[in-house]
Amino acid sequence: QVQLVESGGGLVQPGGSLRLSCAASGFTFSNYAMSWYRQAPGKERELIASITSAGGSTNYADSVKGRFTISRDNAKNTVHLQMNSLKPEDTAVYYCRVSSTRYWGQGTQVTVSS
Repeated sequence: QVQLVESGGGLVQPGGSLRLSCAASGFTFSNYAMSWYRQAPGKERELIASITSAGGSTNYADSVKGRFTISRDNAKNTVHLQMNSLKPEDTAVYYCRVSSTRYWGQGTQVTVSS
């Protein structure tokens, strides 16, 4: 069955960096676009980054553009989210998703606070 397992979340100070990873299994990873979403307390889940199946094209929400970078390693069935210049408003649970499907990871908490 499809499994997506996120890791790399934690507590970081404003201006700091984190790298999230999502390990995928149970499907042909290289055939699918992948996405990262986040959900802050009291807010709707929002799409923040996506990457095509071969990694040749990426898209970002305006709120993270220039600070976050999505990448993938199809040999390791992993998608990453490098997050730099973190702000308190980036605090949320971050989820990976097989784009446009019902398959989501369980989420990893990112807290940006001094």
